[in-house]
Amino acid sequence: MTQAPMITVVMPCFNGEHLLARAIASVFNQSFSDLELIVVNDGSTDTSADILNSITDQRLVLIHQANSGVCRARNKALSIAKGQFIAFLDTDDYWDAECLNKLYQALATDAEAALAYCGWQNVGLPGGTGEPFVPPNYETPTKKADLFENCRWPIHATLTRHFAIIEAGGFDERILTSEDFLLWLKIGYQHRVVLVPEVLAYYQHHDRPQASDNIEKTAINHWLAQQLFIQENRHVATFFGKVNLKKLMHGELLRRGYNCYWKRDIRAARSIFKQVMKSHYGTIRDWKYMLPSLLPYSWHLKLIEILKRVS
Repeated sequence: MTQAPMITVVMPCFNGEHLLARAIASVFNQSFSDLELIVVNDGSTDTSADILNSITDQRLVLIHQANSGVCRARNKALSIAKGQFIAFLDTDDYWDAECLNKLYQALATDAEAALAYCGWQNVGLPGGTGEPFVPPNYETPTKKADLFENCRWPIHATLTRHFAIIEAGGFDERILTSEDFLLWLKIGYQHRVVLVPEVLAYYQHHDRPQASDNIEKTAINHWLAQQLFIQENRHVATFFGKVNLKKLMHGELLRRGYNCYWKRDIRAARSIFKQVMKSHYGTIRDWKYMLPSLLPYSWHLKLIEILKRVS
């Protein structure tokens, strides 16, 4: 019988031909080689299937399925994953050759930690590459608030014990983005997390559709993920108290709405502001900015121009 690999890498693929080969190479070029790579070809209509079928590395496990979305693709891979540890890599991500080894060593030396995370860099942003970022240690007295307020690491900058993902129920298929945020909440609230303070993961920005492109949906799905977590963990609301909970949820959504507004992405701001108003959140000043979102879009734009002229 072939011994099960220590790490399973999960890679969903939908029309990822432009960067797929690089992503796969970054997995098979890892210094930590005791792994399997499960790629779920999620109904690609480009040449992704041909690229995948041409790979001869025996560590590749290939699944072809009708397009079902990233959550179902990852959950499908998780259902057959053999590794004790799980890493996730999308087709527009790639790793330093030492990424898995260093994340694995962090977990191997901390038996109580269920998730290791590292620093990352966004590559290909307009005007050059983004700055490398090493996050702080979140295993602190403010851990619960920090993790609940925002997603603290991207999915490709983690290594997680398999049992913790199963325990958390995998990816929630009710939301289209922030599915990883919800998973990290469930795991981080139950287990220790450990930082590897090095930039080892990279995210490639490009001109093709990306999940992070829709700022409006990303913001609202983040807010929905928080709500789903609270619904399943009522004690968390008591832990924070009403005022702090609203600030962490609705206040964060409002902040994202303002970011869109000041960048003059008015359509996104309007949608986010409407969601905040439904929650009856915000100061009088906030409502002065939010209420015009109830006007027709063209009227809202005219009002903004008038206010600019008189200010």
